[in-house]
Amino acid sequence: MQLLIYKLVYPGLWLISKLPWKLFYAFSTSIFFIIYYIIGYRKRTVTENLILVFPEKAEKEIKKIRKEFYKHMCDMFLEMIKSISISNQEMMERFKVTNLEKIQNLEAKGQNIMVFMAHYASYEWANVIDIQTNFQAVGIYKPIGNMYFDRLVRRIRARFGSRVVTNKNAMREITEDQTKDGLYMYGLAADQSPKLHKAMYWTNFMGIKVPTFLGAEVLSKRLGINTYYLQVEKIKRGYYEATFVSITEDPKNCEDYSIVKKYLRLLEKQITNNPQYYLWSHKRWKHRNALAPEGATID
Repeated sequence: MQLLIYKLVYPGLWLISKLPWKLFYAFSTSIFFIIYYIIGYRKRTVTENLILVFPEKAEKEIKKIRKEFYKHMCDMFLEMIKSISISNQEMMERFKVTNLEKIQNLEAKGQNIMVFMAHYASYEWANVIDIQTNFQAVGIYKPIGNMYFDRLVRRIRARFGSRVVTNKNAMREITEDQTKDGLYMYGLAADQSPKLHKAMYWTNFMGIKVPTFLGAEVLSKRLGINTYYLQVEKIKRGYYEATFVSITEDPKNCEDYSIVKKYLRLLEKQITNNPQYYLWSHKRWKHRNALAPEGATID
């Protein structure tokens, strides 16, 4: 059944990826109307998250942010489909890195990098960085249920040279990489909610106490890997700019949790300035009223 669904859907995805840009975004607008006005995909979750995070905002403003979020979400997921056939040149024109020289300097020094990312603006197009450095980019991701679509997602994310590994294998593979020659740049989104039994560190995110992933910080400190935040901003429809913001270049001497806290503060600033570009459809704050497991640190 999974293969049948994939064979039925994939030709349509390929055709969408080949659409000229004007038609492509016109199609995205039509999808927005269906998702927002007819289906109402996760509208309750989005609304609850926005009210929770922005209690001071009036209902009219919440609805405006919600509507703009859905427009952006449709663009973003269709842009991932566009990655099936987009050229290298088009990618570099539409997703520009403002300070690539910083990463090239680390490359010249032979230093590996851990890149904290977020579900903000465009995280799918960040793999354009792969074709502008000599680092072996390694993307960490969570597999999806349909094995054929999972394979497609892996192919899209690895299209420009990345190696894609699952979150379950990440710690082992990253540790093994440090025993090999070569340069590595690890990218992972760390802003979603861990499973409750693994929620060993709780801190404020957008003013609400929730558990936070620690894997990237633990690896950075243990292996001494430079840590950066990839701050992506949406300039206009279909165009993004990314800046590498240093979190620390001395992770082994950082206080516990200081890396992840700085990452969250950087992300919070972006969300506060332009909330419509964050992925509000995820249940990021679902554990806010839960009991922390025994031994957890609550900050």
